[in-house]
Amino acid sequence: MAEVQYKQILEAAIFSSQEPLNLEKMKQLVDGDAADVNAILQELQMDYQDRGVELVKVASGYRFQAKQRYSVPLRQLYDKNPPRYSRALLETLALIVYRQPITRGEIEDIRGVAVNPKIMKTLQEREWIKVVGQKEVPGKPVLFATTKKFLDYFNLNTLNDLPPLQEIVDLEQAERELTQQLSLTMNIFPTAVAENEMEFDSDQEAFSQE
Repeated sequence: MAEVQYKQILEAAIFSSQEPLNLEKMKQLVDGDAADVNAILQELQMDYQDRGVELVKVASGYRFQAKQRYSVPLRQLYDKNPPRYSRALLETLALIVYRQPITRGEIEDIRGVAVNPKIMKTLQEREWIKVVGQKEVPGKPVLFATTKKFLDYFNLNTLNDLPPLQEIVDLEQAERELTQQLSLTMNIFPTAVAENEMEFDSDQEAFSQE
């Protein structure tokens, strides 16, 4: 099959896929190796340089998405009131992101309050965090870390794409980083967010207050 057709096949596959398309699946489509696929992906990225969408790499693979600079006009097509997350949820998620693997007890020690079980349950149900083991201390509490779905949702390839924090001593700073990234995600994927996310106006609504 001609190389041009392989490029069109990959373009169609990525465009029609409900999830980011990974390298292994693309290698099967073009009957080639990683170098062949990467060469085609680079061509596709060049093809879309002057268009309204772009081909980007996230943790699980490649996907097409609207360019960030068009997020404001695109938002006019969708819900004017995007979902909001409680500060407690964002602080908890921020600590897991920047201090993983981390136990629930360690999160509580840093925040100074008990973590509402519904927060951990919600983060796990969304597949943003997962249990990755147990800490070798009395009681062997479970350790939490983020997932590929977290990276995909927040439009990240790796955790290194987030601004580095040498040590989280200011939870407001960590919360701002995630809120900013979440805002970008909602601007790029407004329909997905509007359809799939619940509104968390405050701790009192989604979760009982800590």
